[in-house]
Amino acid sequence: MTMALFGGKGKWRMIGFSCRKALCSVGLLATVSGSAFAQQSGQHPRLAPARDVTVTYSVQPQNVSTPEQVTVAFTAEGNKLRIDPANHAGATILDRPAQQVTLIINRQKVYTSFSPQHGLRNPFMLDIAMQFTPVGKDTVAGLACNKWTISTSHGQAVACVTDDGVILSEAGVDADGLQGKLTALNVNYGPVSPDIFQPPAGFQKIVPHAPIPHNANGPKSLMQQ
Repeated sequence: MTMALFGGKGKWRMIGFSCRKALCSVGLLATVSGSAFAQQSGQHPRLAPARDVTVTYSVQPQNVSTPEQVTVAFTAEGNKLRIDPANHAGATILDRPAQQVTLIINRQKVYTSFSPQHGLRNPFMLDIAMQFTPVGKDTVAGLACNKWTISTSHGQAVACVTDDGVILSEAGVDADGLQGKLTALNVNYGPVSPDIFQPPAGFQKIVPHAPIPHNANGPKSLMQQ
């Protein structure tokens, strides 16, 4: 499923999307674009939002007592999205057409961009390779959604997805065999500024695996509050 939830206090991972103290770094999942989704056959929900939308989620991995909040901004068809933790320590930007991930660290005013070796995965969208079975309807965050059982080689999850492709809830086993759940708390449809998908002006770009500037202790330092 889209959510890979992890183990370990204060540390989560969502399908290649790992967060510790709500600072996120992203790995890999959906390599097909929104337009390609529409060309696939079979019964399944819409696999990416049809229009610009910003969603605040509560995310809770298995064995973690307190859920965390993240805000995810999606462009139409899911070509770009930005993930912001509640503590504003940083942000993660995914650019699907460019197959690029950008990680922003606010305290150190640095960012890095890279293309994952095995393709871009997306923790907040569904994958055409999953098997879907409709199981009813529900209402989450004041919006109607269709419930689907999602089957992968590791097990099952249940997700509730709006007709226009927004995941409102998801719980169960993800594609990595890890358990957890996410629930939408607030959904705001409206234009998403393209500016939020760029690093802030004045931030220094660092190269992956290169030394971090002397005034920065690296991403993990931001994970400590």
